[in-house]
Amino acid sequence: MLHRRPSGPIGLLCGTTAALAAVAVLLPLRDDLSKATPALVLLLPGVLAALLGGRVAAGVVAAGSAIAFGVLFLPPFGEWKVLDPEDANAVIVFVLVALLVGEVTAREAERRRQAEARTAELEALTARLEQVQREEERLTGELDRLAVIAEVDQQRSALLRSVSHELRTPLATIRAVSSDLQGDAPYDDATRAELLGLVSDEAERLDRLVSNLLSMSRIEAGSFAPERQAVDLPELLTATIARLRRVTKDHRLELEVAPDLPLVDADYTQLDLVVSNLIENATRHSPPRSTIRIGGRAVDALVEIWVENHGDGIIATDRKRIFEPFRRGHGSRSSGIGLAICKAVVEAHGGTIGVTDAHGGGARFTFTMPIVASSPRATV
Repeated sequence: MLHRRPSGPIGLLCGTTAALAAVAVLLPLRDDLSKATPALVLLLPGVLAALLGGRVAAGVVAAGSAIAFGVLFLPPFGEWKVLDPEDANAVIVFVLVALLVGEVTAREAERRRQAEARTAELEALTARLEQVQREEERLTGELDRLAVIAEVDQQRSALLRSVSHELRTPLATIRAVSSDLQGDAPYDDATRAELLGLVSDEAERLDRLVSNLLSMSRIEAGSFAPERQAVDLPELLTATIARLRRVTKDHRLELEVAPDLPLVDADYTQLDLVVSNLIENATRHSPPRSTIRIGGRAVDALVEIWVENHGDGIIATDRKRIFEPFRRGHGSRSSGIGLAICKAVVEAHGGTIGVTDAHGGGARFTFTMPIVASSPRATV
């Protein structure tokens, strides 16, 4: 608690009252007391005056106490004996001691008040600092929220740019071929079949893009839980490769899986989506007539599946960010959602996915799926 500043009148009043009280108590006993006892007792009112009123009040009370001491407690009683050298020395010593004690007490009281004032100021500054820190934390949180919003907006803009580009290309092809086929220009059967195949390829490309967009929206909504069943992985890989034959027509595909590979516990449609995205990604980032290897093997209680291409590979700084939604690797023009969907599906099954350098150059995407616990090999 902060002590109030000294008040001269209050200190003088309290010191005088204490001095009168001390005289009233000591006076009946003065014949039985030594000179030192009243001298010591009469120092106390000066101390009280110093505490409450400061130096001036202490000086006045000390002077009054000295007079009372000299007149009432130095024989012969009732007379001022300032001319008596012994009594004069006693009174002078008393006054000096009283003033010294009052000064020391006043200084100590002032020092204590200053210390309390500094403490109060420090507490106020500390409270202000805490308030500023809370405000800073609030502003930091607001900035983080705005940064997230800005990042989401950037991702949306990137998605719109990528998707609009990927949509326009096949749509433009379909429109051009359709216009040609509806025109009067004659086409032989081989050319017509080639044009219709091109339309089919672009339609399938559109279908895969729309499927990825729908899957991403379900992932963000938290409704992409897998419906597990026992899946024959060699059968799934073979069917997926056959379905993507138009996408991979400019590449050589090698399938490296043992026929007795254990069944995996997975959602067939989602697993097919992962493999399709990885194969399409491999064809997009490897040169024509290069080899794409797809394979799988059992590793403990998991099956490890990989898709390997021999393109430019992926730089180290991109190996984690390419699995984030709308993030694309260096030089990529894809929508940036295919690999994010792969990661979400694999992790929903309790597996992991990553990318490393392929032997001889390129990239090797590897992910894991759990083996069916009931049987190492069951009929699908």
